[in-house]
Amino acid sequence: QVQLVESGGGSVQAGGSLRLSCAASGYAVSTYYINWGWFRQAPGREREGVAAIDSDGRTAYADSVKGRFTISKDNAKNTLYLQMNSLKPEDTAMYYCAAELRLRPWLGLNPDEFNYWGQGAQVTVSD
Repeated sequence: QVQLVESGGGSVQAGGSLRLSCAASGYAVSTYYINWGWFRQAPGREREGVAAIDSDGRTAYADSVKGRFTISKDNAKNTLYLQMNSLKPEDTAMYYCAAELRLRPWLGLNPDEFNYWGQGAQVTVSD
């Protein structure tokens, strides 16, 4: 069972920056390939993929955040990060980290394909 705990959310003015962290535990690194993802959900909208990174460090981003957000991971600390720069009011949402364990490398941004989720961290961007 994988446990994920996010931190680092908050409120910021447009143009500002925030960094989200996601601490992971409860999985056997040597057994599985792990695809990590950040997702967000605004009120009244579906959950959408923001960024993903696989076991080999390959990354994928939603078009809306390319060039502004950066996903990274620290394998030694079992921690996933999302650096968010040039934030816009439309980035306001609850942000979730997620993980998917497979027996071969895989990279994706479809939330339906992730089985393990954190509790979420609120990000609010004001004008």
